[in-house]
Amino acid sequence: MHPKVFCIGFHKTGTSSLGVALGRLGYRVTGPNGVHDPRIAENVHAMCYDLVEQFDAFQDNPWPIIYKDLDMRFPASKFILTIRRPEAWIRSQVKHFGRDVTPMRQWIYGVGCPEGNEPVYTKRFQDHNDEVIEYFKDRPHDLLVLDLAEGDGWEKLCPFLGARIPRKAFPHANKARDREGLSATLLSPARKFKTLLNGVWSRPS
Repeated sequence: MHPKVFCIGFHKTGTSSLGVALGRLGYRVTGPNGVHDPRIAENVHAMCYDLVEQFDAFQDNPWPIIYKDLDMRFPASKFILTIRRPEAWIRSQVKHFGRDVTPMRQWIYGVGCPEGNEPVYTKRFQDHNDEVIEYFKDRPHDLLVLDLAEGDGWEKLCPFLGARIPRKAFPHANKARDREGLSATLLSPARKFKTLLNGVWSRPS
Protein backbone atom coordinates (compact mmCIF):
# COMPACT_ATOMS: atom_id res chain seq x y z
CA MET A 1 0.00 0.00 0.00
CA HIS A 2 1.34 3.42 -1.00
CA PRO A 3 1.93 6.07 1.65
CA LYS A 4 -0.09 9.19 0.97
CA VAL A 5 1.80 11.68 -1.19
CA PHE A 6 0.90 15.35 -0.92
CA CYS A 7 2.25 17.62 -3.65
CA ILE A 8 2.42 21.00 -1.98
CA GLY A 9 4.00 23.19 -4.62
CA PHE A 10 1.84 26.04 -5.91
CA HIS A 11 0.02 25.67 -9.21
CA LYS A 12 2.08 26.42 -12.34
CA THR A 13 5.17 24.74 -10.86
CA GLY A 14 4.75 21.49 -12.78
CA THR A 15 1.92 20.11 -10.67
CA SER A 16 0.18 18.55 -13.67
CA SER A 17 3.39 16.85 -14.79
CA LEU A 18 3.99 15.52 -11.29
CA GLY A 19 0.43 14.22 -11.14
CA VAL A 20 0.91 12.32 -14.40
CA ALA A 21 4.23 10.95 -13.15
CA LEU A 22 2.67 9.68 -9.93
CA GLY A 23 -0.10 8.08 -11.94
CA ARG A 24 2.49 6.21 -13.97
CA LEU A 25 3.99 4.95 -10.73
CA GLY A 26 0.65 3.46 -9.73
CA TYR A 27 -0.77 6.17 -7.51
CA ARG A 28 -4.42 7.19 -7.65
CA VAL A 29 -4.11 10.95 -8.12
CA THR A 30 -6.58 13.79 -7.63
CA GLY A 31 -6.40 17.58 -7.90
CA PRO A 32 -7.05 20.38 -8.28
CA ASN A 33 -10.13 20.23 -6.07
CA GLY A 34 -12.76 22.76 -5.02
CA VAL A 35 -11.45 25.53 -7.27
CA HIS A 36 -14.84 27.16 -7.77
CA ASP A 37 -16.31 26.48 -4.34
CA PRO A 38 -17.39 29.92 -3.05
CA ARG A 39 -16.97 28.63 0.51
CA ILE A 40 -13.64 26.90 0.00
CA ALA A 41 -12.12 28.39 3.16
CA GLU A 42 -14.88 26.78 5.23
CA ASN A 43 -15.13 23.52 3.31
CA VAL A 44 -11.50 22.75 2.52
CA HIS A 45 -10.69 20.44 5.42
CA ALA A 46 -13.79 18.28 5.19
CA MET A 47 -13.41 18.01 1.41
CA CYS A 48 -9.74 17.12 1.55
CA TYR A 49 -10.01 14.64 4.39
CA ASP A 50 -12.74 12.83 2.47
CA LEU A 51 -10.61 12.73 -0.69
CA VAL A 52 -7.63 11.34 1.21
CA GLU A 53 -9.69 8.23 1.90
CA GLN A 54 -10.26 7.75 -1.84
CA PHE A 55 -6.89 8.58 -3.41
CA ASP A 56 -3.16 8.05 -2.86
CA ALA A 57 -1.66 11.29 -4.18
CA PHE A 58 -2.85 14.88 -4.25
CA GLN A 59 -1.67 17.78 -6.40
CA ASP A 60 -2.43 21.43 -7.15
CA ASN A 61 -4.88 23.46 -5.06
CA PRO A 62 -5.91 23.41 -2.28
CA TRP A 63 -3.39 20.87 -1.01
CA PRO A 64 -0.39 23.19 -0.54
CA ILE A 65 -2.38 25.53 1.68
CA ILE A 66 -3.21 22.97 4.37
CA TYR A 67 0.00 20.94 4.37
CA LYS A 68 0.53 21.33 8.13
CA ASP A 69 -2.96 20.00 8.88
CA LEU A 70 -2.40 17.10 6.49
CA ASP A 71 0.92 16.30 8.13
CA MET A 72 -0.67 16.12 11.56
CA ARG A 73 -3.73 14.14 10.46
CA PHE A 74 -1.93 11.67 8.19
CA PRO A 75 1.43 10.77 9.77
CA ALA A 76 4.03 8.92 7.69
CA SER A 77 2.90 10.70 4.54
CA LYS A 78 5.31 12.03 1.93
CA PHE A 79 5.41 15.65 0.78
CA ILE A 80 6.74 17.03 -2.50
CA LEU A 81 7.41 20.73 -3.00
CA THR A 82 7.67 21.75 -6.64
CA ILE A 83 9.40 25.09 -7.10
CA ARG A 84 10.06 27.43 -10.00
CA ARG A 85 11.88 30.67 -10.65
CA PRO A 86 9.61 33.42 -9.33
CA GLU A 87 9.63 35.56 -12.47
CA ALA A 88 8.79 32.60 -14.70
CA TRP A 89 6.09 31.54 -12.26
CA ILE A 90 4.31 34.91 -12.16
CA ARG A 91 4.48 35.21 -15.96
CA SER A 92 2.75 31.86 -16.19
CA GLN A 93 0.13 32.92 -13.66
CA VAL A 94 -0.72 36.07 -15.61
CA LYS A 95 -0.66 34.25 -18.95
CA HIS A 96 -3.01 31.47 -17.84
CA PHE A 97 -5.32 33.26 -15.40
CA GLY A 98 -5.07 36.98 -16.18
CA ARG A 99 -8.00 38.79 -14.58
CA ASP A 100 -10.07 35.64 -14.08
CA VAL A 101 -11.16 35.59 -10.43
CA THR A 102 -11.82 32.37 -8.53
CA PRO A 103 -12.74 31.78 -4.88
CA MET A 104 -9.65 29.58 -4.56
CA ARG A 105 -7.22 32.29 -5.59
CA GLN A 106 -9.09 34.84 -3.50
CA TRP A 107 -8.59 32.59 -0.49
CA ILE A 108 -4.93 31.86 -1.19
CA TYR A 109 -3.67 35.29 -2.20
CA GLY A 110 -6.24 37.69 -0.78
CA VAL A 111 -7.00 38.88 -4.33
CA GLY A 112 -8.67 36.69 -6.92
CA CYS A 113 -6.57 37.29 -10.03
CA PRO A 114 -2.83 37.63 -10.73
CA GLU A 115 -2.93 40.36 -13.36
CA GLY A 116 -2.36 43.68 -11.63
CA ASN A 117 -1.47 41.90 -8.39
CA GLU A 118 1.89 40.44 -9.36
CA PRO A 119 3.81 41.56 -6.23
CA VAL A 120 1.13 40.08 -3.95
CA TYR A 121 1.16 36.75 -5.79
CA THR A 122 4.94 36.53 -5.99
CA LYS A 123 5.40 37.24 -2.28
CA ARG A 124 2.81 34.62 -1.35
CA PHE A 125 4.54 32.11 -3.61
CA GLN A 126 8.01 32.76 -2.18
CA ASP A 127 6.75 32.83 1.41
CA HIS A 128 5.05 29.48 0.94
CA ASN A 129 8.17 27.80 -0.41
CA ASP A 130 10.32 29.18 2.38
CA GLU A 131 7.81 28.20 5.06
CA VAL A 132 7.60 24.63 3.76
CA ILE A 133 11.37 24.27 3.78
CA GLU A 134 11.58 25.65 7.29
CA TYR A 135 8.77 23.38 8.51
CA PHE A 136 10.46 20.21 7.25
CA LYS A 137 14.07 21.22 7.89
CA ASP A 138 14.59 18.52 10.53
CA ARG A 139 12.70 15.83 8.59
CA PRO A 140 14.70 15.23 5.41
CA HIS A 141 12.99 11.92 4.60
CA ASP A 142 9.52 13.47 4.53
CA LEU A 143 10.03 16.24 1.97
CA LEU A 144 11.37 16.25 -1.58
CA VAL A 145 12.04 19.52 -3.42
CA LEU A 146 11.70 19.32 -7.20
CA ASP A 147 12.40 21.92 -9.86
CA LEU A 148 10.93 20.28 -12.94
CA ALA A 149 11.73 23.27 -15.15
CA GLU A 150 15.40 22.73 -14.36
CA GLY A 151 15.31 19.05 -15.29
CA ASP A 152 14.46 17.26 -12.05
CA GLY A 153 12.49 14.07 -12.66
CA TRP A 154 12.48 10.33 -12.11
CA GLU A 155 16.02 10.24 -10.71
CA LYS A 156 14.89 12.21 -7.64
CA LEU A 157 11.24 11.28 -7.42
CA CYS A 158 11.60 7.51 -7.55
CA PRO A 159 14.25 7.06 -4.83
CA PHE A 160 12.21 9.33 -2.57
CA LEU A 161 9.16 7.10 -3.04
CA GLY A 162 11.07 3.83 -3.10
CA ALA A 163 9.92 3.18 -6.68
CA ARG A 164 11.69 1.89 -9.77
CA ILE A 165 12.53 4.42 -12.45
CA PRO A 166 10.26 3.95 -15.50
CA ARG A 167 11.79 3.60 -18.92
CA LYS A 168 9.55 6.34 -20.32
CA ALA A 169 10.68 9.95 -20.14
CA PHE A 170 9.35 12.06 -17.30
CA PRO A 171 6.05 13.67 -18.40
CA HIS A 172 5.79 17.38 -19.11
CA ALA A 173 2.13 18.36 -19.05
CA ASN A 174 1.20 22.02 -19.73
CA LYS A 175 4.81 22.76 -20.60
CA ALA A 176 5.45 26.48 -21.01
CA ARG A 177 7.22 27.71 -24.11
CA ASP A 178 9.27 30.34 -22.39
CA ARG A 179 11.98 29.52 -19.84
CA GLU A 180 13.79 32.78 -19.71
CA GLY A 181 16.80 32.98 -17.44
CA LEU A 182 16.90 34.81 -14.14
CA SER A 183 19.91 35.99 -12.18
CA ALA A 184 20.53 33.97 -9.03
CA THR A 185 20.45 37.18 -7.06
CA LEU A 186 16.73 37.49 -7.79
CA LEU A 187 15.78 33.97 -6.79
CA SER A 188 13.80 33.18 -3.68
CA PRO A 189 15.62 31.67 -0.68
CA ALA A 190 13.93 28.36 -1.50
CA ARG A 191 15.55 28.37 -4.95
CA LYS A 192 18.94 29.44 -3.61
CA PHE A 193 18.94 26.55 -1.14
CA LYS A 194 17.93 23.98 -3.77
CA THR A 195 21.43 22.65 -4.44
CA LEU A 196 22.05 22.04 -0.75
CA LEU A 197 18.62 20.57 -0.09
CA ASN A 198 18.58 18.13 -2.99
CA GLY A 199 21.58 16.32 -1.62
CA VAL A 200 19.79 15.73 1.66
CA TRP A 201 16.08 15.62 0.85
CA SER A 202 16.03 13.29 -2.10
CA ARG A 203 17.16 10.23 -0.16
CA PRO A 204 14.79 7.26 -0.07
CA SER A 205 13.05 6.67 3.25
